[in-house]
Amino acid sequence: MSKKTGGVSFTLGPRIRKRRQMMSMTLQELSNACGVSVSYLSQVERDNAVPTLGTLAEIAAALDVSIDHFIATPRQSDAVTRASLRPRFSVAGNSVIYEKLGADFPGHELTSFVLNVPPHYSTETVQHSGEEIIFVLEGEILQVVDGQSFLLRTGDSMHYLGLQPHSYSNPGDSPARLLWMGKMLHPVTHSVHPLHAFRDAQGDADAKSPVAPLGVASIPAR
Repeated sequence: MSKKTGGVSFTLGPRIRKRRQMMSMTLQELSNACGVSVSYLSQVERDNAVPTLGTLAEIAAALDVSIDHFIATPRQSDAVTRASLRPRFSVAGNSVIYEKLGADFPGHELTSFVLNVPPHYSTETVQHSGEEIIFVLEGEILQVVDGQSFLLRTGDSMHYLGLQPHSYSNPGDSPARLLWMGKMLHPVTHSVHPLHAFRDAQGDADAKSPVAPLGVASIPAR
């Protein structure tokens, strides 16, 4: 473990603290997981000390990320997605086609997708931490939040807390296109991962799926 030096050009501590808080971990829990003392972790998070790469690797592993999550400097160009090149994929057992919009730069909190929803598709009712915003790009979506139904047409939007029971469906005979944005406050689990909120009601999604769930099929960009 090394002391902080003037050569450090990025704020490592706040990135570690933000990730720990997103994982809902206390300093003691992180200490137990990585074997680094609470007092030293506290210094690191306040940028009063800089860990060696070996120690940072242990901290990163305990926080379920790679070292790059804390030390990589994102390029602004990496945050641009072109309509013709945007990654498109589906989840096993799910007929919705997803288009990834968000970038995976260190410290990001928002997740965003465009969902291409087939006619007569519906989801199960779910609850999770965080919040969601949906915006209907094309077609109609019937959104149910906390027992209330809202028919959203092209141009309509809705913002709600994930802890409110919610589901959606496409009641029409034509495909719908939906912009979805959400903020995850906790580790990815069956109850909080945004893709699980949009899985097929009859699907059998894996409760332990990571951010890129097993069974996701890559679809070439149009």
